Amino acid sequence: VTEHYPKALGNTVKELGIENNTNNTTVFSKKLFSMLTPEVIEAFNKLPINRENKTNVVLCGIEAHVCILQTCLDLLQREDIGSVHLVCDAISSQRSYDRNTAIQRLTQAGVVPTTTESVLFELMESADYEHFKTISSMIKNHNEECLQKC
Repeated sequence: VTEHYPKALGNTVKELGIENNTNNTTVFSKKLFSMLTPEVIEAFNKLPINRENKTNVVLCGIEAHVCILQTCLDLLQREDIGSVHLVCDAISSQRSYDRNTAIQRLTQAGVVPTTTESVLFELMESADYEHFKTISSMIKNHNEECLQKC
């Protein structure tokens, strides 16, 4: 997780569970708009992944037209990245036209647009996945909440 200048802008939302490091997540503070700071690149390079295969990235966050956009463009330039998947319903900007323009620009640049539900089912691959029922229930509840708000 990267946080853009948390001293001034605040920390990541508590719902992600990173405040007390309950999910073993590293948090990087940054001033660079892209998340690919030297510290993040160093940590990425230390991950125990097969470097012979290209890594796919799933990205979500805020300020789609600034931080997300610059991160995606930087990721597309890396030779070890296979594809960048942008979770369109998990990104935001203060203004909808900034968000929409960023999605359009990134799609034209080669980023794969997707949704939270699509990513989750793609990662699970099958209803045989160990936590399928829990995740499926969470998606259903989320979708019902969204419909009530519309």
